[in-house]
Amino acid sequence: MPTWNSRGLRGSTLEEYINRTNEKYMAHHLALIQKVPTPITPVNIDHDTRQITLAYFEQKSTVDYIGVVQGIPVCFDAKECRTDTFPLQNIHAHQVSFMQEFERQGGVAFFLIFYAGRDIFYYLRLDKLTEFWERAQSGGRKSFRYEELEEEFFFRSGNGVLVPYLDALQKDLMRKD
Repeated sequence: MPTWNSRGLRGSTLEEYINRTNEKYMAHHLALIQKVPTPITPVNIDHDTRQITLAYFEQKSTVDYIGVVQGIPVCFDAKECRTDTFPLQNIHAHQVSFMQEFERQGGVAFFLIFYAGRDIFYYLRLDKLTEFWERAQSGGRKSFRYEELEEEFFFRSGNGVLVPYLDALQKDLMRKD
């Protein structure tokens, strides 16, 4: 059985926390956010257990979550980081393109990053990610450091919510006005 430190379980706890948060937001009529399933094509199926034993991804996935918050379309991806340096290779060009187009259509796109070593969450605005992305594309650092991030977008669990990202979303929306 894999341990909590195994690569195979990385991110699964964060995803579960976000799923529970989204259930709470829906129960309180604050948001309707769904996990986007990654489309796969099964190659081998164990007919006795009816489990897929081998599959491949049909297409590149775009974001982990998509939905609406009080009438505002949102999409986001969740990432976990164990150190203070986040490698941009963990974010793919097709994700950035999708999120940029999502915002062109009037939505809000962002990343939720859990800094595991610090036990803190960060709401990475698409505009801030774009700064780091363009820096990397023009030959600069291919990562960003914790110290480079905007202080007001860090947050912790609280008030019975595991990943309370709506306050950070509100701050992001106020910047866009």
